[in-house]
Amino acid sequence: MSFTKTTEQDSNYDHLEKMTIKELLSNINNEDKTIPLAVEKTLPQIEKLIKQVVKKLKNGGRLFYIGAGTSGRLGILDASECPPTFGVSHDLVIGLIAGGDSAIRKAVEFAEDSTTQGWEDLKAFSITNKDIVIGIAASGTTPYVVGTLQQCIKNNITTGCITCNQNSPLSKTSQFPIEVIVGPEFITGSSRMKAGSAQKLILNMITTSTMIQLGKVKGNKMIDMQLSNNKLVDRGEKMLITELNITQEKAQELLDKHQNVREAIKYFNDGRK
Repeated sequence: MSFTKTTEQDSNYDHLEKMTIKELLSNINNEDKTIPLAVEKTLPQIEKLIKQVVKKLKNGGRLFYIGAGTSGRLGILDASECPPTFGVSHDLVIGLIAGGDSAIRKAVEFAEDSTTQGWEDLKAFSITNKDIVIGIAASGTTPYVVGTLQQCIKNNITTGCITCNQNSPLSKTSQFPIEVIVGPEFITGSSRMKAGSAQKLILNMITTSTMIQLGKVKGNKMIDMQLSNNKLVDRGEKMLITELNITQEKAQELLDKHQNVREAIKYFNDGRK
């Protein structure tokens, strides 16, 4: 099967420097409108991968994201939001980026070109076949990511990927590939734009659906969230008021004592039995 880098194809627009700000915004927005439709076409692929993630995490495994540049940063962002949002430990969903943590803020030259460093980075976390690894690379060719998934396969570790090209080396290496084809970028090759947005939408789907399947949401509320600021404490109080039909004073008392919405609900309900 042929492999064409649609992420590197020429933009549908030219002479960008001659456009007014209004024209730039309108044209970028027109391109962005195509992203959810591209994601929609991949829903069956996303579902297959999420089923594997849920299975692994229910059996004591972990989810690893691994990427370079924008893709790596998006994986780290998604992983870092799981503990405060769903109350899970920081080592349940882990994001790794080529070049290490310093590359989150500042690009590390040629870090993505190593075919072996990604596997070394995973070994530092004592990776096992109980875990699952999702490689993220818009191009589907990033050596750091492709090489890592190849080693995962050799070590019987389940793999998935998110890429924006069809039939890429990354997709062929991955057991559960997601290929979201967003087409040429507004600025030719600038995959932080449409490709990055598509990846973010899919990452949202992966962790949100997984955490719901793991019981981290009740109704439509984040009952395991960390109460790390006043906004979240206020949200927690409102959850308790609605769920338990109690006063704000009682809700505040329960949260002060248990520091967790789920535990507060359990304590209150146990007391009524």
